[in-house]
Amino acid sequence: MQVPLPRWFAHRGGGALAPENTLAGIRLAARLGYRAVEFDVMLSGDGTPVLIHDETLERTTNGVGCVCNTADSILFSLDAGAGERIPRFAEAAALCRELGLLANVEIKPATGHEAPTARLVARLTAELWRGAAVQPLISSFSMEALEIARDVAPEIRRGVLYEVVPADWLAEMNRLQALSLHCDANLLGDDVLSVAAERHIPVLCYTVNTPEQAKKLLMRGVSAMFTDSLDLFADETSPYKR
Repeated sequence: MQVPLPRWFAHRGGGALAPENTLAGIRLAARLGYRAVEFDVMLSGDGTPVLIHDETLERTTNGVGCVCNTADSILFSLDAGAGERIPRFAEAAALCRELGLLANVEIKPATGHEAPTARLVARLTAELWRGAAVQPLISSFSMEALEIARDVAPEIRRGVLYEVVPADWLAEMNRLQALSLHCDANLLGDDVLSVAAERHIPVLCYTVNTPEQAKKLLMRGVSAMFTDSLDLFADETSPYKR
């Protein structure tokens, strides 16, 4: 039996309506009725797990340089948009628990930091959500990170994340004992959806920002979608709506 998931995930916290990967974005998603959010976690120069997508600071903050080389004292003084700061992973986890949100924690290691990032994020995910009514989902483009997450925190659900789904995707899912398949909505083939349906594997697609695309994907059998256009789908965000 397929595990139920909310139809919609707020991409990078608040999508395009709030500074990405911030607590303000997560709060906005909850206010709009979203029951699930996705965000990226990387290690700072001091080894602190923080919410940020890029390996460099320039696009989403007023800082410069590489995240993995930036000390916390500098990182947490930066403006991540509209006066928001870069959150610690622990802060985002606490907020998701407070708001009853399902969190898709994407392990986003800086190049060369896959193992330490995966070990720490997986361990903390298990600790931060221990006893929570709504348990999180870990995903990553790094198969190494997912393998480590499987071994460090086997009780936390995992999603295998691809841009283009490779031919060996099912073997990788089995090896990693993953729950779900995550992929680019524009590059998803019907052959993949057919196998996923036969095996009751939820398929989650990014990044879906128009009602027309969402309708087509749902008709094809996609289980859930990540969106930047939170306002367009706010009336479809009741838990597990199908």
